[in-house]
Amino acid sequence: MIILEIFREKYAIMSLVLLIRTQGRTIPRAKWIKGRTHRASGLCCGIQSEEIMEAFLDNLRTVGGFVSGHLILWNMLFAIVIVFFERKEPRSVWAWLLLLYFIPFLGFLFYLLLGTDMHKRKMFRMKEVEDRLNEEVRGQEHRLLSRRPGEKDEEIDRYRDLIMYNLESSGAMLTSDNEIKIYSDGNAKFDALIEDMRQARKFIHMEYYIIKNDVLFQRIIEVLKEKAQEGVEVRILFDSMGCRTVKNRFWRQLNSWGIQTAEFFPALLGRLQLRVNYRNHRKIVVIDNKVGYVGGFNVGKEYLGLDERFGYWRDTHLRIAGGAVFGLQLRFILDWNYAAEQNLFTAGNYLEEINTHNQKGCKVQIISSGPDNTQKQIRDNYLQLIHGAKRRISIQTPYFIPDESVMSALMIAIRSGVEVRVMIPCKPDHPFVYWATYSYMGDLVMAGASCYTYDEGFLHSKGLVVDEEVFCYGTANMDIRSFSLNFEVNAVVYDRGMAQKMTDLFARDLEHCSQVTQESYASRSLKIRVREQICRLLSPLL
Repeated sequence: MIILEIFREKYAIMSLVLLIRTQGRTIPRAKWIKGRTHRASGLCCGIQSEEIMEAFLDNLRTVGGFVSGHLILWNMLFAIVIVFFERKEPRSVWAWLLLLYFIPFLGFLFYLLLGTDMHKRKMFRMKEVEDRLNEEVRGQEHRLLSRRPGEKDEEIDRYRDLIMYNLESSGAMLTSDNEIKIYSDGNAKFDALIEDMRQARKFIHMEYYIIKNDVLFQRIIEVLKEKAQEGVEVRILFDSMGCRTVKNRFWRQLNSWGIQTAEFFPALLGRLQLRVNYRNHRKIVVIDNKVGYVGGFNVGKEYLGLDERFGYWRDTHLRIAGGAVFGLQLRFILDWNYAAEQNLFTAGNYLEEINTHNQKGCKVQIISSGPDNTQKQIRDNYLQLIHGAKRRISIQTPYFIPDESVMSALMIAIRSGVEVRVMIPCKPDHPFVYWATYSYMGDLVMAGASCYTYDEGFLHSKGLVVDEEVFCYGTANMDIRSFSLNFEVNAVVYDRGMAQKMTDLFARDLEHCSQVTQESYASRSLKIRVREQICRLLSPLL
């Protein structure tokens, strides 16, 4: 019986192929035998297209009947996998189970593409520099804990616990000799970046989530091509999902010019991406270990305000010159080693000595997080800063979907008399995410926070400022995706002068904002309420 069923299925498929090739015509016996004697004996000769289609549909009904008849069993098995074999937060588990309930079988396929856990993977190794880095970390920890007269600093004493946490959890060195320039406009940022690239003498390391082959990247490519011809090492690391619109032949062309490229999580077959939910969202540029860039700007014309859909693009990017560049360079090398399957730790002197004793500049720690690590370092930094706030918290984020811990911390801050200000865009680039954002922001509004929508264009700035003393800005949004799923990098800056500049920038943005009051939020339409509830329910999956 089994053999007969197999033969039946093969027969139906072969018949369907024959039907497609002949466009429904009957095939003469002589012609069939003449052309296919080495592959078939003429068994299918004379079969009409109606019979072929009926046989094929009968097989589909058989398979479909088997799947639907055992649907409850399949769903139970899939649910067991989601609950017991993957370590996830409870609300994320419930969201996936809900999806599995409403979309049986297909829901699990979505889970395989979007929800598999990467925490157990050891992706980034740096054994070649661990001893050196550990020595620096332990030395700095000792100096911070000993409170020697020369080590006391009023600017960082208040945040000593956070500095120690970053040191202990990830080896994020505190450097004190940094010069920082804040860019809020894409044209100014990329003009400065291109000028710094022109001054490169050793190497240029670029890492971006999105790179589009448009007018902006062509400007950058001209400089990179010129520097590569001069003997400067140029490396570009890009995310497969973020750069899916760029053809492979374009990257090969860059390779032919001497520009090295590497793809993070490349597609398996063509554009088939099996790890679509895990994205390298980092934006890093390091030039000669002297200058580093980190922030929210990707590479594309919309970031210059040239896309009519978004209008003016408001973002925040930091240019850092000093010891903190070491942290950006280390992060780039780890990502490059994984994606390119090379080891830059042994290939050359790409990491210079860390200067942790110079006290004449801004104090900075470079922190990073990703789904390969159970520690949510950037989320934890946000939490520590929120809990430590005494007067004011100013948050900018395009996506505001916090987890329960961050939401609770903000609620506690509000009820403790801390002024909490949150700024989001007035327009969505992802509608589901936007309405989930609006829902969470509404909770803060009703609790007493001051919340605003940026009306001048699209707000893509990511970070927070606390008490005009410290700020944490970079690539991470204030959402679950950036906390758990994306590979992110932020800079924590302990400097009152720079924090005041960031606060002043927030104040200038308020001039182009509309405030969401308790009255306006309570009077929103039924349509908006329904959108909020649906999107909030799906927020752990967004």
